Amino acid sequence: MTTNFVNELRWRGMIHDITPGAEDQLNKEMTAGYIGFDPTADSLHIGNLVQIMTLVHFQNAGHKPFALVGGATGMVGDPSGKSAERNLLSEDVLQHNQACVRKQLEKFLNFEEGANKAEMVNNYDWFKDFKFLDFIRDVGKHITVNYMMAKDSVQKRLETGLSFTEFSYQLVQGYDYYWLYQNKNCKIQMGGSDQWGNIVTGTELIRRKANGDAYALTTPLIKKADGTKFGKTEQGNVWLDPKKTSPYKFYQYWLNASDEDAINFIKIFTTKKKEEIDALIIEHSQAMHLRKLQTELAKDITTRVHSHADYEAAVKASAILFGNSVTEDLESLDEETLLSVLEGVPQTAISKEAFAAANNVTDLLSEATGGTIFPSKGEARKMIQGGGVSINKAKLTDPALKPGFKLLHGKFLLAQKGKKNYYLIEVKD
Repeated sequence: MTTNFVNELRWRGMIHDITPGAEDQLNKEMTAGYIGFDPTADSLHIGNLVQIMTLVHFQNAGHKPFALVGGATGMVGDPSGKSAERNLLSEDVLQHNQACVRKQLEKFLNFEEGANKAEMVNNYDWFKDFKFLDFIRDVGKHITVNYMMAKDSVQKRLETGLSFTEFSYQLVQGYDYYWLYQNKNCKIQMGGSDQWGNIVTGTELIRRKANGDAYALTTPLIKKADGTKFGKTEQGNVWLDPKKTSPYKFYQYWLNASDEDAINFIKIFTTKKKEEIDALIIEHSQAMHLRKLQTELAKDITTRVHSHADYEAAVKASAILFGNSVTEDLESLDEETLLSVLEGVPQTAISKEAFAAANNVTDLLSEATGGTIFPSKGEARKMIQGGGVSINKAKLTDPALKPGFKLLHGKFLLAQKGKKNYYLIEVKD
């Protein structure tokens, strides 16, 4: 063992519950363990990162990680933490999603070599030929309805309604654990604290059906210091897929973490050692305006999820937008990054004819753009004369200047009013 897995999670604040005997088992020998991942989307999001990092620490400690993608349970739906029943997906969609999830997990886990190389399994493989009558005879008889009803995930849904399909979910997940125990020698299942009930159903099934010892470990659900939900923005989930959440937006999410959250996040979402993190926290506290923790956190996790090149592009884009950059810097951004950086800023469009017909920048920024940037020529003229307006990061000083600006990617102008107000003008054919 290279590290003590439980101690590693403990100092990082990543243990919520652990069954008796689990730590002894993990200290005794290389142990196989698993975490289940929801395959209802073709990308994981940062809400999954706690469990991914749990498997990373598990493998780094010399244990063998299994990532279970619930192809079968994705067809059923888990009531834990949900207020309504989920839409069920087709087999083709689930298989596509599984392949996408595997690709993302490969950035974190070693699937290639060593006795403890990671493996991915799909519970559809052992459920697809499992007949209903066989299931209720071989599995259902071992777990009482009383036991199942006592679970918090069930109790919370009884008032609003819980289908038999979802009620049976804990039996299905429990059988996953039993199957992996019997066929892959998995002796510990891990997950978020909302999964505790489902996980211990598995340990109970293994005890009753196989007379075996199996263990459970859960991590706390991440909460942000301001009370808002971790992993969510106004646009929704922060995804690991760059097509769903650009590397720039991904980087900015971590960079904008509060000081309190950054102290928590850098322990959970990086593999940095305790001594390094303690030193970073001290350095951060001595010059908090430099946001050392946030910078290190954003660099580490953006590089791991995307690439070092994507991280550097995100830093560059941030500097261009928020720093003292020049036109050449802005022109160096590719179109995808430019639009990602400017997502959410006010946009307006004008025709090439209107662009060419504008007598001066005052007309362009007022009448030609429909008053989006300046409602009147007088206001535009006054702010240009005061040095408060830029086009493509070049400051304007002459309200009568002819707008012969080079279009970014042949179709965009970036107007800036004051320090923080940006407007994207698209010049269309």
